[in-house]
Amino acid sequence: MQVNKVNSLYLAWQGPTRAWYPIGLLEADSGRDHYVFQYTQGVLRAKKEGGFEPLLSFPDLRTRYESERLFPLFKNRVLNFHRRDFEEYLQSLDLDPEHPDPVEILAITGGERQTDNLEVFPKIVKNSDNRFQSRFFLHGLRHVSEIGQHRGMMLEPGDNLQVSIEMNNPATGLAIQLSTKDYMFVGWAPRYLVGDILSACGKSTDVNARVVRVNDASVPIDRRVLVEFSGQFPNSVDPMSEQDFQVIH
Repeated sequence: MQVNKVNSLYLAWQGPTRAWYPIGLLEADSGRDHYVFQYTQGVLRAKKEGGFEPLLSFPDLRTRYESERLFPLFKNRVLNFHRRDFEEYLQSLDLDPEHPDPVEILAITGGERQTDNLEVFPKIVKNSDNRFQSRFFLHGLRHVSEIGQHRGMMLEPGDNLQVSIEMNNPATGLAIQLSTKDYMFVGWAPRYLVGDILSACGKSTDVNARVVRVNDASVPIDRRVLVEFSGQFPNSVDPMSEQDFQVIH
């Protein structure tokens, strides 16, 4: 399946109770010479429940910020293009080394940093026939059993993964588990997919996960297995349409 270009990323903030809130939306044009950032309704809940304070880069919750270049808050979450190992880094993400795109990089890596409690994730959109897709690294491989880790590292590109719903995850409540075809549990899908996948599963069985790439041991374990999620939403499901995801006007 051809991978659709990512043009929109949500910014999420983790509060003191470790709950995550979608607080902003970054939108980029296809030429990558115009960027817009706006806070979303989720920031109001983050402020009320977790004491969120506006980011220094974006001090006004109701301002539409525009720039011809990627805002530093996002740019600084991408590996420096001039690093000697940058080409290998892009290959580990299954991206074209000849055309590095920071928005595409962030969509896969999440842009997490040890110095703050922010991360990004792609806006899920459905095309004209209601299909969707999203790529991410298998979450939690380091937390599964030793047998599960070994099995995860034995995966190969093209392998299909079983998708199941976990009802009582101790960290998130609901979660999406991923297992091998012989039902060996190897990790989770990102939490941002849970709500929409639950909606899709309730009305459609066309939800699939397949392995895109398996990196070797030189790559950190949280970037070891690249997965593509795809499927078809029913007409009644509009992904990421909850109030928290809507921009503040």
